[in-house]
Amino acid sequence: MREAFTGFVRRLHPFDALGEEAIDQLADVVTRREVENGTTLLASGERVADFSLIVEGTVDLVSREGTLISQLREGDYFGALALLGDGHAVHSVEAASDLVLFDIPGETFLRLVRDHPVVDAYYNRAGKRRATATGAPAAAEGWLARPLAALMSTPAFTCPVDMPVREAAALMDERGFSCVLAVGPGGVLEGILTARDMTRIVAAGRSGDALVSAVMTRDPFALSPDQTGFDAVVAMSERGFGHLPVVVDGRPVGILTQTDLVRRHSVSAVFLIRDIAHKADYEGLAEVTANIPSLLAHLVGAGVPAHQVGHMITSIADAVTRRLIAMATEKLGPAPVPWLWLACGSQGRQEQTGVSDQDNCLFLSDAYDEGRHGAYFSEFAHYVSDGLNAAGYVYCPGDMMATNPRWRQPVSVWRGYFEKWIRVPEPMAQMLASVMFDLRPIDGDFTLYEGLQGQTLEAARQDSIFQSHMIGNSLKHQPPLGLFRGFALIRGGEHKNTIDMKHSGVVPIVDLGRVYALKGAIEVVNTRKRLMEATRRGVLSESGGADLLDAFDLISMVRLQHQARQVRDGAAPDNFLVPSTFSALERNHLRDAFAVVKSLQSSLGYGRV
Repeated sequence: MREAFTGFVRRLHPFDALGEEAIDQLADVVTRREVENGTTLLASGERVADFSLIVEGTVDLVSREGTLISQLREGDYFGALALLGDGHAVHSVEAASDLVLFDIPGETFLRLVRDHPVVDAYYNRAGKRRATATGAPAAAEGWLARPLAALMSTPAFTCPVDMPVREAAALMDERGFSCVLAVGPGGVLEGILTARDMTRIVAAGRSGDALVSAVMTRDPFALSPDQTGFDAVVAMSERGFGHLPVVVDGRPVGILTQTDLVRRHSVSAVFLIRDIAHKADYEGLAEVTANIPSLLAHLVGAGVPAHQVGHMITSIADAVTRRLIAMATEKLGPAPVPWLWLACGSQGRQEQTGVSDQDNCLFLSDAYDEGRHGAYFSEFAHYVSDGLNAAGYVYCPGDMMATNPRWRQPVSVWRGYFEKWIRVPEPMAQMLASVMFDLRPIDGDFTLYEGLQGQTLEAARQDSIFQSHMIGNSLKHQPPLGLFRGFALIRGGEHKNTIDMKHSGVVPIVDLGRVYALKGAIEVVNTRKRLMEATRRGVLSESGGADLLDAFDLISMVRLQHQARQVRDGAAPDNFLVPSTFSALERNHLRDAFAVVKSLQSSLGYGRV
């Protein structure tokens, strides 16, 4: 049995990366087990004692409601997720044929994960993401880890401490610098003089003949070239200054400014948003949004979590929308009655990626009169929507936009929409309700939306028929799990033999999050926050919530990594992944994530979460 085990695991990753000593230690504790067809190996919720490798045969993973989630076969395993989680099986594990298994004690498996990074990387995805979800530091933009030697401007611009201020100012103006480093004997840094200091000197009536040493800031804080961008950002933030000398043995070798750190060495959402505020036409806005794919690739490459990437990318869409609204108002004049522009869909949820159309609507005051005010708001809506399209947020294929008169109505009409969709939940109403439950105000009179979402959620929560229809609607998008641990691929058309990571990956979880929000009358619209709040309120079980959050993070990040690769390759980003491009690690984790989603869908379908 020992030789059979060592020969078997040497062919499996990650065990093939272990040394002979580690494999021999496993062989000392492993047990071989034969199981008859039809045997239940683990029941859902049962305490898991072992990590099991399948040597021969087929195993069914079955939800607690009896739904077949997936099948495992030779070389696959079960028990890892439970051992790395709360210790209990999520699914039932049933023998679909006669089996031969190798069982490794749970304590041994966990010690293997702890002691061998390659094993940890292969199996332990959940713990790392849960740490991030609970506030552990996440990877930031890549330049923060780079040494200042690679970030600073060189050479340092210096002047003698005994130079007259007038001459120092002339040098700064001539060279276009915002500061000068004042040095004494031997070139040692003694002070710094900035453009702000110059303004203060003039305001105080000081003579330009005064020496730099008399007006400079003495002994400025400095860092060394081997310190990092992160050190610089912390220093600037805590001390409130925008210029940072870099010194070696007290002598300046370079200078950093806040603009250097962000503008020159990263594509920053903050700076894109700042640029948007200064654009005056569609073309100018399109120039800014053309940087979004590069920003996405940069953030993903730096390891920024998927939900933070989505938030940052969406913040740019929000800024473009607000700027277009301001431009429309400048062109058309003040609106005749109060209004509110709202986003729905991925922008409403703050989950945009590199592929986004526009979904929006207008709430108007009940003082609105179509005859007197209709032309203004029609032109207003078209101006904003056309601008969004020009900036890359293409028109909604379903015409869910404020340009459609149906989605440009007084608040009283909107109340009627929601009441009817809940009262008569036919298929179109379900689709519309799903979109509109993701509404988020962007600009205008926010009081027009106050209370409406909460009232609608409460009415929906109390209507069991409506909830049943919403649950059924949420189960239409299924994760792409095939039998025998394979993926269910698109069978034909342009994207044949790929996985749609939006409609088969992210959307099923978005739909689940929306249903949990209805059940708990949860007003947040971001999917991740919905899942967290649903778990906190007990709408979703603690283990189910943690697993679904892990699955959402993983699927979202794999989708973003795919889009980032396309951007780096010069292609337009999309949502269609070819499974053969996945590593074994990605395939393994994705299958587990999809299985979690399918299991929670099954629970929801049976009225259990």
